Amino acid sequence: MGAMSDFVAGSAITDAKAAIAKLRANMKRTIKGKDDVIDRAIVCLLARGHLLIEDLPGVGKTTLAYSLARSLDTSFSRVQFTSDLLPSDVTGVAIYDETTKEFIFKKGPVFASIVLADEINRATPKTQSALLEVMDRGKVTIDGESHSVDLPFMVFATQNPVDYEGTFPLPESQMDRFLMRIRMGYPQGEDEIQILRAQTTNYDEIALDPVLTRTEIAQLQQVASQVFVEDSVLNYILRIVAATRTESEFKAGISVRGGLALKHAAQAMALTRGRDFVIPDDVTDLVLPTLGHRLSLVRPTSDALEERRAIGVVLKRIIESLPEPQ
Repeated sequence: MGAMSDFVAGSAITDAKAAIAKLRANMKRTIKGKDDVIDRAIVCLLARGHLLIEDLPGVGKTTLAYSLARSLDTSFSRVQFTSDLLPSDVTGVAIYDETTKEFIFKKGPVFASIVLADEINRATPKTQSALLEVMDRGKVTIDGESHSVDLPFMVFATQNPVDYEGTFPLPESQMDRFLMRIRMGYPQGEDEIQILRAQTTNYDEIALDPVLTRTEIAQLQQVASQVFVEDSVLNYILRIVAATRTESEFKAGISVRGGLALKHAAQAMALTRGRDFVIPDDVTDLVLPTLGHRLSLVRPTSDALEERRAIGVVLKRIIESLPEPQ
């Protein structure tokens, strides 16, 4: 274990723990009783990934996005996805300038550090696909010219269950660009009482001051990428991924991109838990949110949420069948 200090200095871990604690505490001021949801949103940020929250309307999906965005001293934009939204409404458009006789690129809302794609599955697949390049490469190409987005960059998308009226399922290539898909769930007991007591009724009224700068976020992401993953844990990740490829209930197994996503998420999870090394629990806790949305059943069900549960059951069986590394 002593060699791990070669990867992440002890002072860097101490500073990271303090910064993550500040961010977590700030978000908990508006997100009540959802510590695991907050941590997974932070994991996505640290792993340089994108987050998809799928749940019923009114359970706090957008509030979570605002809470994260307002806790960071970075640029933020929100796009309300609708059936008539065009790709250029998201990425931007080249406009001809009569004065200069040249085309000038007018940036769309995707040119921000934190982009909230609200109800993303209410837009058509063509508009949804406008996010593919920028989520994968951090660039937008218009008329053959590439434009880089701000760093750090994170797409925070919300969607209602796909069998809701007026929704379109996200293409598989789009789903694969999200590091994780999670659910909010209903608040419990006293947590919901606190929400009912709160005076905030509008997202713009969420009063949170930034607690992390752009530089601090970049430093946290760098530390997360250096968290040590021992070979036995890497092999454990590979065995999980390989098991999905031979599972008869899945149409296709997890890709190499999916395996890398699980590794990067586990590194970030270890850091949020105050460690500079990954343990098997970091991996197993993230298998469903990181891999579940990348899989589909050979015999899909008519109910989208039921299919999600069925995929979860199979993944749980796979995890239980594989011995953890010691």
